[in-house]
This record gives sequence, structure tokens and C-alpha cells, in this order.
Amino acid sequence: MGDAHDPAAAAEAFSPIAWRGGGLALLDQTRLPAEEVWLDCRRPEEVAAAIRRLSVRGAPAIGVAAAYGLALALAPGGAEDEGAEGDGSSEALRREFEAAAELLGATRPTAVNLRWALERGRRVFAANAGAGRAAAHRALLAWADRLHREDVAANRRLGGHGAALFAAGDRVLTHCNAGALATAGYGTALGVIQASWAAGKVALVWVDETRPLLQGARLTAWELGRLGIPHKLVTDSSAGALLARGLVDRVVVGADRIAANGDTANKIGTYPLAVLARRHGVPFYVAAPLSTFDADTPSGAEIPIEERDAAEVTAVAGSRLTPAATEAVNFAFDVTPAELVTAFITDAGVLEPPYGESIARALAGCAAERR
Repeated sequence: MGDAHDPAAAAEAFSPIAWRGGGLALLDQTRLPAEEVWLDCRRPEEVAAAIRRLSVRGAPAIGVAAAYGLALALAPGGAEDEGAEGDGSSEALRREFEAAAELLGATRPTAVNLRWALERGRRVFAANAGAGRAAAHRALLAWADRLHREDVAANRRLGGHGAALFAAGDRVLTHCNAGALATAGYGTALGVIQASWAAGKVALVWVDETRPLLQGARLTAWELGRLGIPHKLVTDSSAGALLARGLVDRVVVGADRIAANGDTANKIGTYPLAVLARRHGVPFYVAAPLSTFDADTPSGAEIPIEERDAAEVTAVAGSRLTPAATEAVNFAFDVTPAELVTAFITDAGVLEPPYGESIARALAGCAAERR
């Protein structure tokens, strides 16, 4: 994977993100599983476009990619040359950085890790901008590299905490893709599954296809195949039948934003899955690092829900499925009420109800460690 800034090699984990040769390499997930193609991003505009078209996706991965995008905004060769080293009053440099931050921030509004990363990137920039472009670029790149490695480490801790909740022979149902592809490496929901499999506890993974973009069929199945974990693909609408027949022991999903009260935004189709799990007495777990929890959002009612192009619903792989005049609505996410979540599996441990209290304690502990 290239040079000294390659976090994937350092973490010894597969990652869809790598810093190589002065640019950001992103595994184009729109091309999987047919082919593995890496995008070479040299400008923040290219990173933003990759996030918007889902070449990179998953809240943690989006946050890390955006961090590298901020570093690219100040890479050598930009609007301000090296002659401005030491110029602490460069308004042009600040405008250039802020334009990149705003561009990246507008790509996927539901993913709170994106806002989380940009806020921290702004602090890194403010602390180093006075020394000029090159110094600010180096500081942002070092910070993005650290964020990348920290996400992989957090996911490994998360996986270990989740594995303690599983039992031998468990059959697990998951939705969308929350594996290494959706993070900086290792994964959240699939990290839990991978750790449980390594502990001899998982017998089978049921993979929801996850319409309309088939992240389960294309990406989760691809990852589980690479890991050698037994799995079977099912249509999203099969979940009720599987649960009613007693074929599912646990459900584990990821998240794009978790409100302060535990309401959880995740890929569309998660909410009905949680309802079905509750109806059949099957534990429903949400796996996410603490960076996905948003203390500034009181409940799910305040989470912005992205609406994507209707063509994603009316067509598959470019082939129209519906009559030409058919209109479609394409909500990218839904919100699962906290009352339907059995527990949150995080890098800081397992959080249980009442979630307003357990989430606040975990976030306070995380803030104390960072000080």
C-alpha cells in the first residue's frame, strides 16, 4: 500500500482508504464486486465527488476520507505558494481551506462522522495555519493518518465487546454494509461478526440485499467471502419469514448517526427490521464507534434524512425497471427508535438502557480521555 502514511499497513487490516504517493486512494465501491478499482484523488473536489456518488460510503469511512480531503486542500501546488511560510494572517489560505470544508460537509448530511471530522480538522488548521501552507498541510495529513489508525483500533475494540454478547452456533442477520468497506478498516457490525466468528460463535450470517443499491448483495457478501465466514443472501422482505421460522438468533447493524437519546439513523430498511426483531424476541444490536453518537441531536426527529436520486429506485445497474412515467421516492435512511435497540456496541463497551444516561456517560468519558 505504498508509503509511510499508509495506515492500512500499520494497522494490519484491510482498508478501502490509503494515502499513496501524495494522494488519496479510495476503493471505488460502486464497481464491486465485479472489479476492484482504486480512485486516485488529488483535490478535495474529487474526494467530495467520491463521497457523493458512494464510491466511498459508511459514516466512519466518510469521516476519514473527508479528513484526507482537507489535507489535499492545502497540498503543495495550491493557490498559496510556499513563499507564504510563516504568514499568520493569510486570509486566502483560510478561505481556501474553508471552501474545501464546506464542499465536503455538504456531501452526505446524515453521516455525523463527517461533521465530527470536519470540526476537528478546522481546529488542526487553526492551530497550524499561521506557519503557512506546507506546515498546515503536514499537520492535517498527520491528523488524518492518526484518525485513520484510531478508527481501525476502535473497530477492533468494538468487535471484541460485541463478541461477548454472542453464543456458539448463532445465526446473525445484518443489513446494508458495515464492514471494513464502511470504515477505515475492520468494520462495525461486521467487525462484531468477524470477532464472534473468530471466537467460534457464528454459524451463519444472513445478508439482506439492501435495496436500492444492494450494498448487502454487492459489498457485505464480498467481505464475508474474503473472510471465509458462512453466509447466505436474502431479499430484504425475507427478514420477517426468517425471524418467524426461528432462523435468526441476533440482528446487528451499523449506524450513520445516533441521537443523544439513542434514536438511530441507518440505511433505509433498518427500522422495520428492528420492529420485526422485537416482535419475535430477537436481540437487535447497533454497532458504532462513539464518534457516530451526536450529543447535539436530542432525538431522531432532528436527524436530517438524505433523499437521493429516484433513478436509484427505478433502475438497477443502469437498466430501467419501471414504466417511464413512474415516479419514485428514495429515502437513504430511516430512524429506529431507541426503545427497539437491545444494546449499543461501541469501542468504549456495551451501552444499555436508559440510553440518555449511558450515552451521556460514555461521551463524557471519551471527552475526558481526549483532554
